Amino acid sequence: MEYLMKQIFGPLLGLAFFMPLVVAPLHAADVRAGDLVITQAWSRATPGGAKVGVGYLTIENKGTAPDRLLRGSADVASRIEVHEMAMNNGVMTMRPLDAGVVIEPGKTVKLAPGGLHLMLLDLKGSLKQGDKLPVTLEFEKAGKVSIVLDVGGIGAMGPSAADQAPGPTDMKKMQDHSGMKM
Repeated sequence: MEYLMKQIFGPLLGLAFFMPLVVAPLHAADVRAGDLVITQAWSRATPGGAKVGVGYLTIENKGTAPDRLLRGSADVASRIEVHEMAMNNGVMTMRPLDAGVVIEPGKTVKLAPGGLHLMLLDLKGSLKQGDKLPVTLEFEKAGKVSIVLDVGGIGAMGPSAADQAPGPTDMKKMQDHSGMKM
């Protein structure tokens, strides 16, 4: 009987071990555009009726010349601008970066909560957790680049924390703007 149990349940236990690897959530694929590598592209779900959304990602410049992220576009929004959030005299401010953001050679620029981000304006519909949002980014040198933003929960603080609200550690990170240039 023990032999029979091992024959039946042995493979099932092995399958149970590997199943989480197979059904793990898929994340937006890394995208290469010339010397730029775009990773960790994500967004947050929006409440019904919201007219703005956000997009976050990481851009690494593996080349020898700078490039500049100028703007973006998506079917779900009238326009996408590059914005900066910063603390000025104890007041949180947000402003569009009309000239975009430069990605220096050999450097990485992270668009993340509390700092640089994509602002999706005049949304035509709500962003829902689990959606895959196609976006076209426009760079000065690399040109137009198609990416996909993984839409996490409304309180998500990162692509891997899609369904988590910010905790004390996350809030501290959000408030740290030491790497931002004004």
